[in-house]
Amino acid sequence: MIFNWLSVITGFFYVVLGIVVIIYKFFIIFLEPNIAYALGALLILYGIFRIGRAVYRIRHDKDEE
Repeated sequence: MIFNWLSVITGFFYVVLGIVVIIYKFFIIFLEPNIAYALGALLILYGIFRIGRAVYRIRHDKDEE
């Protein structure tokens, strides 16, 4: 159960990191705008995926109880 909540928090941080990469165009090194947008979008999508998967598991675990 705690793993699911940690996945929600981690997903949130991935979304924030993706937004930061898009705005500042920086991820360890300075990035070209095209690369920054692509990497930022990928991080945001992965964060949304983690949040969605965790919410699904949380709801599924509550239904079993």
